[in-house]
Amino acid sequence: MDIDALKTFIEVNRCRHFGQAAKNLYISQSTVSARIKLLEDRVGVPLFTRQRNNIQLTAAGERLLGYAESIVTTWTRARQEIGVEDESKIPFVVGATPSLWDSVLGDWMTYMRKNLPDMIINAEVHGPDVLSRRVQEGTIDLGFVFDNPQLMDFECLEVTTIPFVMVSTREGLSASQAVMEDYILVEWGTSFALAHARHFPDIPTPRLRVMLGRIALDYLIANGGTAYMAQPMVSQLIEGKSLYMVNDAPVIKRSVFAIYPHNSEKLSQIEYACNYFSAGNEIQAKSVN
Repeated sequence: MDIDALKTFIEVNRCRHFGQAAKNLYISQSTVSARIKLLEDRVGVPLFTRQRNNIQLTAAGERLLGYAESIVTTWTRARQEIGVEDESKIPFVVGATPSLWDSVLGDWMTYMRKNLPDMIINAEVHGPDVLSRRVQEGTIDLGFVFDNPQLMDFECLEVTTIPFVMVSTREGLSASQAVMEDYILVEWGTSFALAHARHFPDIPTPRLRVMLGRIALDYLIANGGTAYMAQPMVSQLIEGKSLYMVNDAPVIKRSVFAIYPHNSEKLSQIEYACNYFSAGNEIQAKSVN
């Protein structure tokens, strides 16, 4: 199977446009078309329905997508591990959702690089479903997620809790005032959404919903407003008076889980990575005035 053809197939599915896929892959559009045709010839069925401005996967394409992602990821990891000339170096693939990289894993990465200099870390960003699948396939050594995926034969260890606090660019607001105007609803996941709905059942529909915490924070600083943010992301901004706590708003906490195979060959490195959160680096909810 042609790895480049699979990569092209994945990219066309991602952007649903042959021309944009060509730009993203730095190849010509004719090369994209040729690779997709080659792949369709080899599997024997069409993979996309092609209508003007509407490219969609066929049922066969949907079935191939997961295999294609797994093959490309496995091949990439194989190249990385084979290409490590110094056998004392340890390749280590860690994956997490975007919100976790934004909120807590930046400091964790610094800790790992400082204390395990012989480790070659490959950091990946995925949604929770893809992340769980990659851990099961063995192409990710350690994953961090918000919700326990309850995988069979895999360890799922709660490593820390992140407090989410309501902050505003305006000082002295109450929670009831803050959610009524210029409120940004950040999608921090299912359990956060349920807790948020329980605390604020009657708020008007927010004029802005944001999937990523980093985008929400940038918008908040540039344009003003109120939002729930992971406390580690905003503590310094609160101390510097760029943001203000909405003091009567409830703190919403989310547990962070580490997932990895029971029989991993890198258990010692995984345990060291998880120990970061229990060695005085816990994230605590606190009031910042």
